[in-house]
Amino acid sequence: MGSPTSRSGVVAVLVPVAFDLYFGLVLACVTDAAHEHGLLLSIASTQHEHARELELLEELAASTDGAILILPEASGAELERAVPNGYPLAVVDPRVPVGDRIPSVAAAYRRGAYHAIEHLLALGHRRIGVISGPPGYAASVERAAGCREALADAGLTLDPDLWVEADFEIGPGAAGAAQLLDVADPPTAIFGCNDPIACGALRAARERGLRVPEDVSIVGFDDFPLAAATTPALTTIRQPMAEIGRAGVGLIVRQLGGRQSRGPQLELPTRLIVRESTGPAPARREPER
Repeated sequence: MGSPTSRSGVVAVLVPVAFDLYFGLVLACVTDAAHEHGLLLSIASTQHEHARELELLEELAASTDGAILILPEASGAELERAVPNGYPLAVVDPRVPVGDRIPSVAAAYRRGAYHAIEHLLALGHRRIGVISGPPGYAASVERAAGCREALADAGLTLDPDLWVEADFEIGPGAAGAAQLLDVADPPTAIFGCNDPIACGALRAARERGLRVPEDVSIVGFDDFPLAAATTPALTTIRQPMAEIGRAGVGLIVRQLGGRQSRGPQLELPTRLIVRESTGPAPARREPER
């Protein structure tokens, strides 16, 4: 497809960090989609710094035709104030809601988490531990809501002892799982709200002599390449990374072409990928310690 009518054909992309498992995948998908539309990208790293993000956006708005922001720190109002009126913006994976004036795209986090818990319930699990992401992230809030909704639909309430928060990394995931597995009545299944957290849970279970899935089932969220490489291979919720990147670029292309962005808040469906880390709830557990 040819390049849309624009001043320079260059679109800014602001990403917290480029060399990261999640952001690297999203950025790769954005660059592929931009190439298909004949767009050049000017990529800048914000380092998760609020002020730096706004400064970079204001600077790049003077020389680019629009901007795609991946998990921005700033609110929608702050983003709009940083750029000239009418400057095209699109947000991929909003950290906080950006309002209905800025088009955005994200995965269906709530439904994805719902399906993860639903899968465990169907296997007979009733003591289900949840390691949520850090507070303040829309992804954490939505996934938590999906967990609670699935439990409520099964007539269950979440035991506070079976809920911990952790950063989206393996180490914090292992620490969170250790806390869950060390309670007096531990869970028979754990949902980690991203794949690195779930990989940390695999490590914590192994350190306690627990077999996965015979003693404890584990589910992740993302379907990063590492999910299929773990032992056992990780059951997870697949995010449509390529489609998210393509949709983010599409939102900008529509604005550059003078067309109203559809949505403008897009939510793309996720899919449960069942592998080896989940199985029927055990009747009783006797871990080797």
